[in-house]
Amino acid sequence: MKKMISIEEAVNMIHDGMTIMVGGFLGCKNPFRLVDAMVEKGVKDITLIANDTAFPEVGIGKLIVNKQVKKLITSHIGTNRETGNQMNAGELDVELVPQGTLAERIRAAGAGLGGVLTPTGLGTVVEEGKQIIVVDGKKYLLEKPIKADLALIVGAKVDKKGNIKYNKATRNFNPIMATAADVVIVEADEIVEVGEIDQDEVITPGLFVDYIVGGNN
Repeated sequence: MKKMISIEEAVNMIHDGMTIMVGGFLGCKNPFRLVDAMVEKGVKDITLIANDTAFPEVGIGKLIVNKQVKKLITSHIGTNRETGNQMNAGELDVELVPQGTLAERIRAAGAGLGGVLTPTGLGTVVEEGKQIIVVDGKKYLLEKPIKADLALIVGAKVDKKGNIKYNKATRNFNPIMATAADVVIVEADEIVEVGEIDQDEVITPGLFVDYIVGGNN
């Protein structure tokens, strides 16, 4: 299968109503080119899964400002005032998930687990509508896996088979999201030949990656 594709080919795979995971942390290495292409295309009614919504003018924050997101699953929204405005106006359905729980729910989907047990959120609004399970006398919330139709992630260096090296904090949610979607597209800062990334530096193996954009694509 051809993994190297253009931005145009990638955005043609993104359709209204899809559930999409996007890597990054406060706009630190969102897949900016892919997001900008989504904004330009005007794809709408997205269910967006992301740690946060960055800032109004940065990365996935633009999708919020452009009102392309129908539902948001995230850990916080404080840095993008437009997210809060739309939530309070009833224009955007927001599911707030504790950050560690969000990561574990995504990881659970990637690992094929039925969910994770956590005490985080007990006694708060987080537990509303969720099953409580008692293990050795202690209560836990059952948090179910989160999976997406599509994951858009970023790699600092990606070889032509899709093996990914991340750079420092840009690693954040990208590796776990690569395991938890039907289709994974990585936006590469640099594309290299197979063998140019040291094996010890490969965090996401190419078997998880369906398509690569970057360079002059």
